[in-house]
Amino acid sequence: MLVETDAGKRIICHPRGKKNTAVVGDRIKWLATQDEGTIEKLEPRRNLFYRQDEIRTKSFAANLDQILILIAAEPEFSESQLSRALIAAEAEHIKPIIALNKSDLKVPFAKAWERLQPYKEMGYDVVSLSLKPKNGSIASDAAAFDIQQIEQQTELLMSLLQGKTTLVLGPSGAGKSTLINAVVPNATVFTQEISQALNSGKHTTTSTTWYWVDEAKTTALIDSPGFQEFGLNHIEAMHLASYMPDFKVHVPNCKFYNCSHLHEPGCGVLESMKSDSIRCKISLERYRIYSSLFAELSEVRY
Repeated sequence: MLVETDAGKRIICHPRGKKNTAVVGDRIKWLATQDEGTIEKLEPRRNLFYRQDEIRTKSFAANLDQILILIAAEPEFSESQLSRALIAAEAEHIKPIIALNKSDLKVPFAKAWERLQPYKEMGYDVVSLSLKPKNGSIASDAAAFDIQQIEQQTELLMSLLQGKTTLVLGPSGAGKSTLINAVVPNATVFTQEISQALNSGKHTTTSTTWYWVDEAKTTALIDSPGFQEFGLNHIEAMHLASYMPDFKVHVPNCKFYNCSHLHEPGCGVLESMKSDSIRCKISLERYRIYSSLFAELSEVRY
């Protein structure tokens, strides 16, 4: 893997032994060996963002300030996958930001934006974007969309990214690579250099890559491979509600401390769904996602 030195040079470093536990964003102690290096020690992490299914654990990055979950208005995004990524971020105390791409597609965008209303009510930052890959910049056809509005969207996003280390996460085709190319100078050239250094051929987003956005190196973006599934096997079913803000606010009103929020009498979550005026009302789709996840995480694991 590549390690960046204090001087800003990136060199290939190898772990001691066969197993490499370091991920993008880790701080390490390393020892120079000719023109390469050896990883001697991992420094303690602030956090580690990962997913886990029945087969394996996939670690994305460590020591993050926030996660930008990029989804698109078309094709229709999976609210279940969005919720899973949010839950994984909440479990590691990492701030999530939701960005909805393709705001220039007015009809599908309006529908998708409405679906995100519950997440805005939960307090998540939800921003709109119109990413166009043709010229590698955030732009759109002036005849189809308001350029000034696109510029405002970009400015809002950049203000949220400023001074932070942000993992860009999302399904394949949402526009992650387009976003990276739009805000990171010479990103394409840089990834080609990485591929050449690692002798891995033409670059595609099959690995996680760190980019500095500014020359002062205060703002970083981490590009990650697209995913279609997001396992949460590392989350306990009984802890699930505490990582869902719309559920968490009603949990203190439950009669039983070990309430599953599925069938118990005196359940604050179930009672909240009967009221139209209560704060942070749980939508039927969010409750369906919770019920499905609870069943999935309650299965006996061998």
